[in-house]
Amino acid sequence: MINPKPIKFLGSALEDLRAFPISVRREAGYQLDLVQHGCEPRDWKPMNTVGHGVKEIRIRDETGAFRVLYVAKFANAVYVVHCFQKKTQKTSQADINLAAKRYRDLLKEPT
Repeated sequence: MINPKPIKFLGSALEDLRAFPISVRREAGYQLDLVQHGCEPRDWKPMNTVGHGVKEIRIRDETGAFRVLYVAKFANAVYVVHCFQKKTQKTSQADINLAAKRYRDLLKEPT
């Protein structure tokens, strides 16, 4: 068993996640726990439009579709760059732009 990586939330990602319905928050926490321990989440896809190594956890329940964008390629932490509820089939450009800006800002930080 590997030591889990800490999770660091960028920008308003933690507040956004806390605004999700409780069942979605629980599922997101479980999926992020898998990532912390070096596993893949159950339902995900790469989000290269945001940045290299960014992945999207996909969660769906009766209240809608929710997304948690994260990057786990760094040794020191799992970074959650953006959390949002999806309103349409296609991820909005505003959500992609916000996540991409947070990812670019993360790359500028000394690790």
